Amino acid sequence: MDVDVVNMFVIAGGTLAIPILAFVASFLLWPSALIRIYYWYWRRTLGMQVRYVHHEDYQFCYSFRGRPGHKPSILMLHGFSAHKDMWLSVVKFLPKNLHLVCVDMPGHEGTTRSSLDDLSIDGQVKRIHQFVECLKLNKKPFHLVGTSMGGQVAGVYAAYYPSDVSSLCLVCPAGLQYSTDNQFVQRLKELQDSAAVEKIPLIPSTPEEMSEMLQLCSYVRFKVPQQILQGLVDVRIPHNDFYRKLFLEIVSEKSRYSLHQNMDKIKVPTQIIWGKQDQVLDVSGADMLAKSIANCQVELLENCGHSVVMERPRKTAKLIIDFLASVHNTDNNKKLD
Repeated sequence: MDVDVVNMFVIAGGTLAIPILAFVASFLLWPSALIRIYYWYWRRTLGMQVRYVHHEDYQFCYSFRGRPGHKPSILMLHGFSAHKDMWLSVVKFLPKNLHLVCVDMPGHEGTTRSSLDDLSIDGQVKRIHQFVECLKLNKKPFHLVGTSMGGQVAGVYAAYYPSDVSSLCLVCPAGLQYSTDNQFVQRLKELQDSAAVEKIPLIPSTPEEMSEMLQLCSYVRFKVPQQILQGLVDVRIPHNDFYRKLFLEIVSEKSRYSLHQNMDKIKVPTQIIWGKQDQVLDVSGADMLAKSIANCQVELLENCGHSVVMERPRKTAKLIIDFLASVHNTDNNKKLD
């Protein structure tokens, strides 16, 4: 073989080896960086753009796709200790002609974190209303979606600001009062009584605790590599003190049952989506809501836990689309009558 050709292969091999070795090194040494790159890549692929908006000195970070049109805009509120990108798996299956907005909840990711901020559910509802006003999202009533803590905020928001919301989707929302506590809630109460706030299962600080949290939240048993678990922990650890403060606030007497206390004030068409195998918030909450909200549709998902958005993103997207279509068509028919 010609020496020049051999040299070409050596150079080409070396050129390819550099990014491959860099990737492997990143995976082994900086898994948290890879996780951030992963979200950046998916936002870019799905056409979600990140923007910032300010209410006085308070900053909100959000991502969006599309523009307001004749169909309602969709505002999506994530759960405790998550961020706007948790919705990307659902966004992937939503039509590109919809106007989508995913916001970082108060104190999370790119939204302002202040020691003076009111982190109660009422306080968060007020902040989200400020965000809505900043974007003029309520110029026309929008569809509001929330999961877990975000579902609690969404439900209370619909009760407090009914003219803003055209319809509502609550995915396994927190904030309901059950007649009996499930195993997870019993454990939380024991931790509160013993003041062991370092042991809250939803605030992992080791890869092992992260794995346990994923098993708690998911019916599907994901096989997550150790390095990814480490990356997920590394991303969260700097925020764990805030998460503990927030958690204690939302389970306080002021906030714990705020959705339950306001569910009869929700007057818009409402969709409830819940995993039947939810170990965090019992699925019987769906029936509670259905009995209190006049125009309510319940969807229970088999073989699905608390992390509905992560476990069943395609199904979640389809349910939201079908619900919006039914509500939108009904409104159009009323206008024609």
